[in-house]
Amino acid sequence: YSQLNDEQGGTTREEEKWTECSCRHICELCEKSYTQAGHLKTHQIIHSGVKACAECGKSFTQAGHLKTHQITHSGVKPYICDLCGNSFTQAGSLKTHKFIHSGVKPFRCDLCGKSFTHLGSLKTHQLIHSGVKAYSCDLCGKSFSQPGHLKTHQLIHSGVKAHSCDLCGKAFTRSSHLRSHQVTHSGIKPYSCDICGKNFKGYLKTHKLIHSGVKAYNCELCGKSFTYPRSLKTHKLIHSGVKPYSCELCGKSFTQAESLKTHKLIHSGIKAYSCELCGKSFTQAGSLKTHRIIHSARLTENGSELTC
Repeated sequence: YSQLNDEQGGTTREEEKWTECSCRHICELCEKSYTQAGHLKTHQIIHSGVKACAECGKSFTQAGHLKTHQITHSGVKPYICDLCGNSFTQAGSLKTHKFIHSGVKPFRCDLCGKSFTHLGSLKTHQLIHSGVKAYSCDLCGKSFSQPGHLKTHQLIHSGVKAHSCDLCGKAFTRSSHLRSHQVTHSGIKPYSCDICGKNFKGYLKTHKLIHSGVKAYNCELCGKSFTYPRSLKTHKLIHSGVKPYSCELCGKSFTQAESLKTHKLIHSGIKAYSCELCGKSFTQAGSLKTHRIIHSARLTENGSELTC
């Protein structure tokens, strides 16, 4: 009958069973049905002999490992660090944690030599060398090699700045940016350039690009290259014609904040740039530079102190 029914375009018992279950996913061993394929897959572990966690579906080959894992869902953290009081659900986690206090970093990257306290940190780090950026922002499409970096990046879109300076109230999306900022209040410049000796409160790595001569940021409109991405961004305002920085005293506008700052010296009357030859003062460094040409021209005419 079943064969005849098939030939006549009817349904088999299996097809009838599928219809009865409203297109659910059925276990072929015990006929238990599920609405999602993932739930069926988790269920099938029972038949394989593998132990599965009833809370999250994670599977284990040994009952002892499953028991240890289930502690994570209980919230119990019986393993306490005698140095800092931090507690853990597993003895292995406590053992790994103690590496922080000892300073031991047993997990070393064989590509760059960087060492880590945790194996997980090493594995995450190695994604940098692979070039794989598996974590993408669903708002702007920017990709990252590490989930933590994506999470930090997403704060930009949220507008949340949870890290505030207790001295000036300025807020930041990242704790590392707050730490760098707090150095500005101390007046300390702990970062010294080994090439020119100049000291910085932060951003030493950015400064060193000047010495490298590398200008990796190119303007697609005119081809001009820049050392820093912010310099390219500012430069592009020239092509757009946008001048977002306006003087509140005379209304004159500028493409760069620094240009506005220099301009305001005219209104202040301050002439901070003095000629060491004649004592004449100027509000702008560029004006002093232009003025010095007069002295160099006179020296050339008199034939004294000539240099090649």
